[in-house]
Amino acid sequence: MKNPFLTPLLLLFVTTSAGAESMVSSDGNTDTGQTKSTMCAGCHGTDGNSMVPTFPKLAGQHEPYLLKQLKDFKSATERSNGIMQGQVAALTDEDMQNLAAYFASQEKTAGTAQGSSEVIALGKKIYHGGNAETGVPACMACHGPLGVGNSLAGFPSLAGQHAPYTNAQLKSFRSEARKNDAKSMMRTTARMLTDQEIEAVSQYIAGLKP
Repeated sequence: MKNPFLTPLLLLFVTTSAGAESMVSSDGNTDTGQTKSTMCAGCHGTDGNSMVPTFPKLAGQHEPYLLKQLKDFKSATERSNGIMQGQVAALTDEDMQNLAAYFASQEKTAGTAQGSSEVIALGKKIYHGGNAETGVPACMACHGPLGVGNSLAGFPSLAGQHAPYTNAQLKSFRSEARKNDAKSMMRTTARMLTDQEIEAVSQYIAGLKP
C-alpha cells in the first residue's frame, strides 16, 4: 500500500542526495589515522567501538560524515562539545582526514536494545513509519530500513549505536544545542518527538544489526 506520509520526506531525501551539500570529501590514510587514534581511544575505544554508552561508536561510520563532525567540532559554531573541542584543537585537516578514514574502516560491534516489548514496538513504528498524527517522518526514509544511512547524502549509519548517545543527540537537535544538520532536517524532526518516542526509537536503533 502506498504511504502518502513518506512521500514528502522521500522527495527531500532525493533532493538532498543530489545536492549532498552537507558532505566534506575525505582522502585519508588509515595507517596514519590508526596511529593518531590513540588520542581517541580513552572514550571511543581503540577500534572506534566505545564501551561507554554516552560516547558514540565511530567504527564503520561513513568517512565523510566523520570528517564533517570533526571539522564542526573544531569550528564550534554548529556543534559544540568541550571535550571534543579540546581534542580537535590541534588537529590539522590531514589529521582529521586520516582519523575519519581509520574509524570508517573498522567494523562496528552489534548493539543491544533494552526495554519492554512495547517500547521496542513503538521505536520500530517511529523508525519505519513515523507518526502521521504529529508529523514525525519515518527515520528509514533517510537512514535506510537497516540503519546503514547514505554516505553520499550525508545521512549517518545508525545501526547498533548506543541508545543513550542517540537519545542525547535527538534531544540536542530538539533544543537546537546541536544544529549541524543539513536543511535543519534533524531539528525539524526532533522538535516533533516526545521523550517517550526518542527513548523508544533510540533503543530500536541500538538493536539494528550493523
